[in-house]
Amino acid sequence: MREKPKDIKKIVKEGYARIAKQGASCCSSNSCCSSSSKARDVSKAVGYGDDEMDVVPDGANLGLGCGNPVAIASLKEGNVVLDLGSGAGFDAFLAANKVGKTGRVIGVDMTDEMLDKARTNAKKGGYDNVEFRLGEIEKLPIEDSVIDVIISNCVINLSPDKEDVFKEAFRVLKPGGRLMVSDLVLEKELSKEIKESVEAYLGCLAGAVKKDKYLHLIDAAGFKDIKVISEPDYSVNDSFDNFEAVKDAIVSIKISAIKK
Repeated sequence: MREKPKDIKKIVKEGYARIAKQGASCCSSNSCCSSSSKARDVSKAVGYGDDEMDVVPDGANLGLGCGNPVAIASLKEGNVVLDLGSGAGFDAFLAANKVGKTGRVIGVDMTDEMLDKARTNAKKGGYDNVEFRLGEIEKLPIEDSVIDVIISNCVINLSPDKEDVFKEAFRVLKPGGRLMVSDLVLEKELSKEIKESVEAYLGCLAGAVKKDKYLHLIDAAGFKDIKVISEPDYSVNDSFDNFEAVKDAIVSIKISAIKK
């Protein structure tokens, strides 16, 4: 039987709590649900530079991304940035370095253990312009029309209600605000067995939807100028139980959109 949304959230929270405690990478290129891959190698494979990885506090980069949303966000001094599913703070800290002291970054995550790790990292790195809030991306703890740029990295695919995620993103953005995300989408449908696999869900595979549906949900939320920036290959770890069935089904995608 397919998991209910509340059960999916419980599975994801428990899985990412373990990652926060153990430092194990799960949702990442070349390391789906594998604790053996190094976060630095994974991050480099999906588009992060050594300069970006070297500038954040140790422990902020857990190798959980499938792209580099900060690289495409064109952040400016003074911007207010929201990071959906901020984890241990990697992208939030990179964004904070770009927006400077006059800017602000808010990270939202539903996992207490990740928030604890992120807040510790923020204190360690002296990031006074970053805060982390407990919340779900389907119901953001953010006021209306206060955000300049939203970033997210391999997180929205985990949500059982992506429609609400994009509606909430639209709500909190200022007019003219930008949505810039890296995520995983499907080129073809997955089997029932894979969709019901906990391993595949935590590996950001089972929750992914077809690309055209993903783009439609962004459009339906009210966004304009929706653009696919890039679609780099996504390499699934060959130790995954259903490797042959998923290796050609998943694509990493970078998308931009504007609230007009």
